[in-house]
Amino acid sequence: MNRERDYVLGTHDEEIERLGLQHRVWRPRALEAWRNAGFTTGQTIADIGCGPGYASIDLAEIAGPNGRVVAIDRSRRFLDALESSAAQRGLHNIDVFEADLDEDALPELKVDGLWVRWVFAFMKHPQELLAKVIRLLKPGGTIVIHEYFDYATWGFAPRSEVFETFVTAVMKSWREGGGEPDIGLMLPQWLGEYGLKIHSVRPIVDVITPRSFVWQWPKTFVAVGVNRLVDIGRITADEARAIHDAFAERERAAHTLMITPAVLEIIARAE
Repeated sequence: MNRERDYVLGTHDEEIERLGLQHRVWRPRALEAWRNAGFTTGQTIADIGCGPGYASIDLAEIAGPNGRVVAIDRSRRFLDALESSAAQRGLHNIDVFEADLDEDALPELKVDGLWVRWVFAFMKHPQELLAKVIRLLKPGGTIVIHEYFDYATWGFAPRSEVFETFVTAVMKSWREGGGEPDIGLMLPQWLGEYGLKIHSVRPIVDVITPRSFVWQWPKTFVAVGVNRLVDIGRITADEARAIHDAFAERERAAHTLMITPAVLEIIARAE
C-alpha cells in the first residue's frame, strides 16, 4: 500500500479538512496541557507525527520568533500543507522533517518539549518510538501525550449495536495494521522505565449531545471512516449504509448522548 495511503483515513483533502476540525475541537485541551507542561516562548518543541500541522502552528506561535518547532511526519503531502499554512501566517520558526516514525531515524536535535497526539496507537513499534523521541529531550524537558486508552468507550446512550460494530471494525483495522488503539495503557509504565518522572495523568472522556461542538469531531470521523473501511474491504457497502443510518438516527433522536473514545493525557519530565 502506498505510504500516502496507509494512514487509517488516508491523506487526501477531505482528511486534511477533517483533521483541521478535529484540532479545533481539541485545541483548548492541547493549550491547557502545553501550559501545564511549561511550554513557552523561546523553546524548541517537536511535534511528533504532526500531520498537516495544525498543532505545529499553535506551538510556533507559543515558541515565538526566538523559539523553534520541529514538525515530523512521514506524509510529504501533510508537510506540504503545513509549510503552506506557515507561509500564509508569516511563521518562519517551523522546520519540517519527513520520516517514517516506525522505521527512520529522527533528526539530531535537543528539545525542551515534545508533543505527541494519536501517534503511538498507529505504530508497529510504539515502545521503540518512545525511546527514540525521549532521546530528543534536554534534561528537564517535558513530553505531553494524548493517546486513547479505552477506545471502546465510544458509543451512544442508549446503546446502538450497529454503531458498536463500526467501532469494533475500526479497532480491528488498527490492530491488523500493527497498531494498538488502547496504547495509552502502556505508556506510563514505559515512560517510567525510560527514566522520566510522571508529572500528571488524567483521563479525557466527554458525554455530549448533538448540539455540542465536540460532536462534530466523531461525526466527521464516521463520515470519512466508514467509507475508508469499505475501501479497504473491512466492511461491506450495506454495512456502511447501516452505520451511517444508525448515526443519523441517533443524531436526530431526542435525548441522545454520545460517549467519546477515552483519551489519556500524560505529562512527563526528563530528569
